[in-house]
Amino acid sequence: MIRQYELVEKVSAYDPATDEDLLNRAYVFSMRAHGTQKRASGDPYFSHPLEVAGILTDYRLDCATIVTALLHDTVEDTVATLEEIEGLFGHEIAGLVDGVTKLSQIELSSEASREAENFRKFLLAMSNDIRVLLVKLADRLHNMRTLHHIPRLEKRRRIAAETMEIYAPLAERLGMQRFKVELEDLAFSHLNGEARDSIIARLKFLREETGDAVARVTDELRRTLADTGVETEVIGREKTPYSIWRKMERQNVSFEQLSDIIAFRIVVPEIADCYQVLGVVHGRYRVVPGRFKDFVSTPKRNGYRSIHTTLIGPERQRIEVQIRTREMHDFAEFGVAAHWSYKQGANGADGLDYRWLQELLEILDHASSPEEFLEHTKLEMFQDQVFCFTPKGDVIALPRGATPVDLAYAVHTDIGDNCVGAKINGRVLPLDTVLRNGDQVEVLRSKTAKPNPGWEDFVMTGKARSAIRRSVRRTEREEYVRLGHAIAEKAFREAGHEMTDKALERIQTVLRQKSRDDVFEGLGMGQIGARTMMHAAFPGEGAGRRAMGAINRVLPARWRANVGGGNGRGEDHAVPIRGHVPGMAVHFAPCCHPLPGDRIVGIVTRGKGVMVHTIDCVSLEQFDEEDERWLDVRWDIDPDTEQAHVGRINTVVANEPGALSNLASVIARNEGNISNLRITTRNPHFFEMLIDIEVEDVKHLSNIITALRATPQINDVRRVRG
Repeated sequence: MIRQYELVEKVSAYDPATDEDLLNRAYVFSMRAHGTQKRASGDPYFSHPLEVAGILTDYRLDCATIVTALLHDTVEDTVATLEEIEGLFGHEIAGLVDGVTKLSQIELSSEASREAENFRKFLLAMSNDIRVLLVKLADRLHNMRTLHHIPRLEKRRRIAAETMEIYAPLAERLGMQRFKVELEDLAFSHLNGEARDSIIARLKFLREETGDAVARVTDELRRTLADTGVETEVIGREKTPYSIWRKMERQNVSFEQLSDIIAFRIVVPEIADCYQVLGVVHGRYRVVPGRFKDFVSTPKRNGYRSIHTTLIGPERQRIEVQIRTREMHDFAEFGVAAHWSYKQGANGADGLDYRWLQELLEILDHASSPEEFLEHTKLEMFQDQVFCFTPKGDVIALPRGATPVDLAYAVHTDIGDNCVGAKINGRVLPLDTVLRNGDQVEVLRSKTAKPNPGWEDFVMTGKARSAIRRSVRRTEREEYVRLGHAIAEKAFREAGHEMTDKALERIQTVLRQKSRDDVFEGLGMGQIGARTMMHAAFPGEGAGRRAMGAINRVLPARWRANVGGGNGRGEDHAVPIRGHVPGMAVHFAPCCHPLPGDRIVGIVTRGKGVMVHTIDCVSLEQFDEEDERWLDVRWDIDPDTEQAHVGRINTVVANEPGALSNLASVIARNEGNISNLRITTRNPHFFEMLIDIEVEDVKHLSNIITALRATPQINDVRRVRG
């Protein structure tokens, strides 16, 4: 354990202007606060903050950060308070300590909620001052080094998983490669120790079999570069067990099939030297196609710069070579800490200087819960990258597997929300197309477009997924409110009352809803019944019974004859169904495929809105005894707005050349669009098929059916209702 004077001397060595008195007071305060506390290893607890401070001195961090490291657990684990720390050490250090401190008193329903809420607080703190993250990473690194002392396997694995999913990617985002590599390796040893031990054993066997191949290849590379006139430093190393395991998993290969498990770094003075050395090694050794990356001209989003190339190098070994300047090398090892200066003060600590952190804050704004935020954050950080270009030449870094929708949201949330298509390298391609390195992507937009809920199935970034969910939630609410408003108007009319502001305020108060829209949303979702609403508005008048009796008055002995008919008061009082956002508040029953022009009825489903059926749908029989779920509805289609509804037909087609082509041509000529086709029966003479066709209304479908019946190769056509 480092002594007090040793810590002060170590900081003073790289920062002669450090406040030694502040360091001494923090050392003593932390030691006294933790007192006789012990860690799981049996060591005094104070050894932990001292080791965290020692880790940060290796990165030459400023005095305030070192003091924060000494004090970081005092508020969480001792009787010390933030007010006390602010009085003794100042506002700046108190703010840093608060940022690192967990919400220990928080009362949430689950461990996942607590973890998510703590991470949310931590993110906000490091957005104000990135030093919060540096202290937290050092704290996690020392905890991982001593994790084996925790007796419970389940707890060790949970902490290791959190390290792998959150803290190692955060270290990577800061460019702190040493932190990242050690955190990953330590977490790997607890999550999959058997695999790690196996890889270490194979590496040891390989070294014994081939001798010191790293030293031999390093020497030959030095000789190859000796005549360039460029001062070079060649560093060789084996890849870590975790990086080898990830490559085996990603490429689905065995250890024996991996050939580039050795990496070499060539460090040169200037950027021009990087390309000169690249020319030399490419001229001397065979290059592995598709394994060249220039992160000098196109840096990674964390600022990392280097040239990567894979060669069939000395001794015909496949090796990875990284070429960089000394400045690039220091940044690759130490990340943001490589450029840290205690002279920068608070201006150099602003977390919002980092774009990735701004994107995490956007996810935080869009997420509906802490758990959803944490899910999207993990998705955002734990990814490899591809680099794509906008038409203006801007470089956008995205995770592997990303699509044009991910790129649209990476540029700006509004661009993602209004996205309707994409041109990739000049060609219009589907939005779920996986992007590749170097693709130029132009996002096609429409001001009236909204995110499609189906995008969530293929987007890869947390930012895109959170924005899509936020938009879908907003649209769903708008639809439920619109539907609920129509239901409320109908209930008031049927009860013989006018829907006034006063009545709605009374309903809002009685039902304990925050706003009028909340009342309408509850009605639209089926969580608040019309009878309940009317009782709240007019207690004791029986208005609720009259409102719910309205549907029954259009339900004689057999409901199929009258509900939703095109005549009488049912049409005047029925709830209008627009159907322009199917799958939100209004759902069209897949059993009968209702179309505009059909007589329809709605079935209210609690929490899901209204399911619309045709009046003669056989599925309605199961609701015979549930009158309160029936809703009189009618179509309310805007003739100036193009809307597609799906009608289903059954066809019997002759099994002869050109028959299927003729069927499709007839549908296309009549402006229908086949959305699905399934062959249900086949024999040597005929095929029987179910075909889903996008049409405007019943009349449109009837015209298509008539045209198909006039086609010689089609023996039978009928609309399917069940």
